[in-house]
Amino acid sequence: MTREPPSPAEGGGKAEAPQNIWPDALRAARLLAADPHGFGGAVVRAGRGPVRERWLDDLRAMLPPGTPWRRLPPGIGDDSLLGGLDLAATLAAGRPVARAGLLAEADGGLIVVPMAERLPPGIAARLSAALDTGTAAEHPARFGLVLLDEGEGDEIVADALADRLAFRLDMSGVGIADCEAPAVAADTNPGPPETDPLGSLCRLADALGVASLRGPILAARVARALAAEGPIGTDAITAAARLVLAPRATRLPTPEEVTSEETEAPPPPPAEDGPTEDATDPAPADAAEDRVLEAVRAAIPANLLDQLLAGGVRLSAAKAGRVGQPAAARTGRPIGSRRGDPRRGRLDLLATLRAAAPWQPLRRVAGETRPIVVRRDDLRIRVLRQRTETTTVFCVDASGSAALERLAEAKGAVELLLAEAYVRRDRVALVAFRGAGAELILPPTRSLTRAKRGLSGLPGGGGTPLAAGIDAALKVALGVRRSGSRPVIVLLTDGRANVARSGEGSRARAGAEALQAARALRAAGLPALVIDTGARGEGARAVADAMAARYLMLPRADAGLLSAAVRAAL
Repeated sequence: MTREPPSPAEGGGKAEAPQNIWPDALRAARLLAADPHGFGGAVVRAGRGPVRERWLDDLRAMLPPGTPWRRLPPGIGDDSLLGGLDLAATLAAGRPVARAGLLAEADGGLIVVPMAERLPPGIAARLSAALDTGTAAEHPARFGLVLLDEGEGDEIVADALADRLAFRLDMSGVGIADCEAPAVAADTNPGPPETDPLGSLCRLADALGVASLRGPILAARVARALAAEGPIGTDAITAAARLVLAPRATRLPTPEEVTSEETEAPPPPPAEDGPTEDATDPAPADAAEDRVLEAVRAAIPANLLDQLLAGGVRLSAAKAGRVGQPAAARTGRPIGSRRGDPRRGRLDLLATLRAAAPWQPLRRVAGETRPIVVRRDDLRIRVLRQRTETTTVFCVDASGSAALERLAEAKGAVELLLAEAYVRRDRVALVAFRGAGAELILPPTRSLTRAKRGLSGLPGGGGTPLAAGIDAALKVALGVRRSGSRPVIVLLTDGRANVARSGEGSRARAGAEALQAARALRAAGLPALVIDTGARGEGARAVADAMAARYLMLPRADAGLLSAAVRAAL
């Protein structure tokens, strides 16, 4: 029987002390300095301060002399990142002048990315492609990344990029005094040799819930580097699992999970005349794997343990700016011009000529044949105001309690909000929950007639599966965000949940699941508005607090107040 993992209060899943985190961080730095591209890089979660700068200085000091070290500037364009035509130099020379991008300049070295949790998806995709191929615009670009994660709460680096990096270091709880620990010496004793090191790492990855194959592959590279030219031993396996697999864990393992394959297989029958030795006894191997697993469990971050034990939701992608829209828009209404690079915007030709015209007498020298001499400082690009389409997802409580109290008024409030969304030419979607589950009444649409028809035909009655309703609205909103639109959720409910996700009528369980669903919506970073339809009010206050949403009681909400609340939630 598989034993339950102990709680943090009982000592299980105890996080490492800061003085143990710093030596692991230095070991990861030494490995990364030896082979930046082979290990991909590291995600360093720490705020600005002396601890992070100390680690970066140590990492740079470990690099061989002359190794490229670059910082990725915010808002970098494709031409500067991948390389391309140098427009200003081309205009000045009168012939095409090419330049290499930042990725090619960092070939063989490291690129430091500040505020990596806010990296635009397009830049993250280009970095991932360069890590996979080792090239950028047909130039060699074999580099490593140091992603500085400065996010607060649930802000994280995009998983698609972080999955390609071997190390994830959480130094948010490390103080400058912990950095005075002695430097980690080179690993010369890998421990007793392992008969199947790759199999051990794969079993550990499975026990920790690491689904991506890059986890055990990168852990095997780390183990091979720690073992140097010798056989891979138990200590090397333990260190590789601590550095690579533990930060990727998605569930709490138990020793029985790793050794289940060995224990399920029946032992071979002993020979009739042979000696009864313990050479084939799997107990020593099982004990060694148990020790490795316990060492890896101790390296799992404390915040991850809290999320796993609480059933929390981890984000799968980071957002760039507001709900992932690109930082530099190339479409929209012109509202002026500014100095800039035309490769990162639309060239304003008239403004460029006006800026260059006063300087023509000074720029005309002997032998100058060009009618107009344009310099880099003369280039102007248009400033465009782009409006992102918004999709309002209405999640309406159609249960019996709502039907008896305020369902008719809730429908009227939704119609007012629908009309407001129609005027803004935004899309709307409608989710209703009642009985044992939730239903998508209206997919995202701009048709006000269809929305009103779906709302008028909405029946009332049954239990209140609030968690199922929030889950359905979250699913619709995430789909809207993936399509490039901007979602906002408007939840109308009295907050009195009495049906769990399984359909069982348990008020306590239903309330707990509703708060958990609300926290998942908050973790997804979606703006929300909770309108309390209860007769007394305050019934949905806890749900609004859990999802960090604006709270409004329907008895005090008129058409203007509802519209203003939705605009504020956007």
